[in-house]
Amino acid sequence: MDSMLTARTIVGTLQQAGVRHVVIGPGSRSAPMVYALAEASHLEGFKLYVRVDERAAAHTALGLSLGSGAPAAVLTTSGTAVGNLMPAVMEAAHADVALIALTADRPAELQGTGANQTTDQRNIFGVHARASVTIDSEDYDPASLRATVKAMVSLSTGTASEPAGPVHLNLRFREPLVPSPDSLAPTDFATGPLPLVHRIADEQWDPRDHDPGRALIRQHTLDVSELPEHHSVVIAGHTAGPVAAEFAHALGLPLFAEPSSNARYGRNAVAGYPLLLGTSSGQDAHPLAEHISHAVIFGRPTLSRQIAALLKRPDVKAAMYLPRPVGWFHRSRRRETMIKELPQLARFAGQGAPGWLAAWQAASNHAQARIESALEQVAEDRHREWSALTAMRAAQVVAATARGNLVIGSSSVIRDIDIAWRPPFTPHSTIYANRGLAGIDGTLSVASGIVLATDLRTVVLCGDLTFLYDSLALGSLETEPDLDIVVINDTGGAIFAGLEHGQVAQYPGMSPVVERFFGTPHRTDISALSQAFDIDYQLINNEFQLMSLLAEPTTGRRVIEVRSDRELRPSTRKAVQEAVRASFV
Repeated sequence: MDSMLTARTIVGTLQQAGVRHVVIGPGSRSAPMVYALAEASHLEGFKLYVRVDERAAAHTALGLSLGSGAPAAVLTTSGTAVGNLMPAVMEAAHADVALIALTADRPAELQGTGANQTTDQRNIFGVHARASVTIDSEDYDPASLRATVKAMVSLSTGTASEPAGPVHLNLRFREPLVPSPDSLAPTDFATGPLPLVHRIADEQWDPRDHDPGRALIRQHTLDVSELPEHHSVVIAGHTAGPVAAEFAHALGLPLFAEPSSNARYGRNAVAGYPLLLGTSSGQDAHPLAEHISHAVIFGRPTLSRQIAALLKRPDVKAAMYLPRPVGWFHRSRRRETMIKELPQLARFAGQGAPGWLAAWQAASNHAQARIESALEQVAEDRHREWSALTAMRAAQVVAATARGNLVIGSSSVIRDIDIAWRPPFTPHSTIYANRGLAGIDGTLSVASGIVLATDLRTVVLCGDLTFLYDSLALGSLETEPDLDIVVINDTGGAIFAGLEHGQVAQYPGMSPVVERFFGTPHRTDISALSQAFDIDYQLINNEFQLMSLLAEPTTGRRVIEVRSDRELRPSTRKAVQEAVRASFV
């Protein structure tokens, strides 16, 4: 087959296998795929996007996969363009997200000759790709090519024994790389069904209506009254889903839910749980924490060292709900009991002992009141108007106000929400975060993909370094749906002050070292940068302005800057911690 026939066969098969979104990076060697994709773009529901930066392209595809629940693809030319996909591929691999990397390559006869833009791209993503194949048109007939592409798409969505994740199709194209004039008629691709992949963001879809925890109760498959009574807790990590909240509710157990679990709602959710669990080593914890006997894990906890310390306690029996394979850990490296079925998990956890949930609810209410009081006091103690809105308060406001989708950057902001956000009674937004490897790269691009896939208003909350790192993603001239980007700007990396490095900074002569290499200060004018990309910009001075902006209808993209003093972050966190601890000491 020639390059165009190969490309048309691949595109047709991708479309028939359920791929609906393809993000394209510019380049010549990938031209056969570009022309074939353009021919297929008239098909209903088949959408193409262009990004000039392959890093942004890959993360946009990642966001499209997250938002649609179906695998999206990213296409690049050969050479270094391929390497730029690595961060998104790594994130997808560790987050179990379907992603298809389509990389154009030079043919075999040019490999090793010093030909321009030619390197060995076979298996370039290594262990991070669920599968990798190099396709040379000389080695395939149409039938075998279609079978190979279908198999790769299927592998990306996961199997009974393997988790979902990224796959790599390395495509070797020979010249000519363009269609002939007599072959430009659109190819008649049959529209294939969307693969049966869980979609978590749909305006008409209520996850609680499809929740196995609720189904467990509705179907009376388990008599809770017959379960043993334990001092158990439910831990909902990243992507745990509503099943964690329903499970906790059904068994009368306290729920420690991270923001991106999408289980942080209802009366069982404990506010300020990281503070109630004490320090990162488990010291200075609420007395209730000492009585925890069992822990049940849904999803992947990544935010809190306190949770990690709890799970290491020899007196706490822990189990992990694992209904399907995951790629982010090896079973031999975890001490928890792996449980696939909810009834078995319920028998492990047992029902809450008398007064157990009520005691945690009381502790939660006291903690939330102390958090609010401490943040108000910090604001009152400040003199500069622009800094009256603390980073933690801003995070609170965004989490409480956002509707539709909320994308939270890594580092400090998601931890601020984890500590300070009062769980709502019912969910009002779907929360996304890059917690596979928790990098700050690609956050804006992922958000762009999510909003393109869901067509729902989306709010991004991130720090200034996260914003700057992916700022080139703002440069696309293509139409973007509504996207508010709230930037907590403290001119550098704030998270390190809350880690051991904050203590090192107190050592004689070490403050400049920590500031330079960990604080990484910058002088970027976010207003000017937004103007350069022709994006609306607002500087916020107080929480009421922030709430008002996020509540009002908007069209297009908008950057909302909240300026914060990085030096005051540790003292704010300390004030909140001490206030909560005072509620039970």
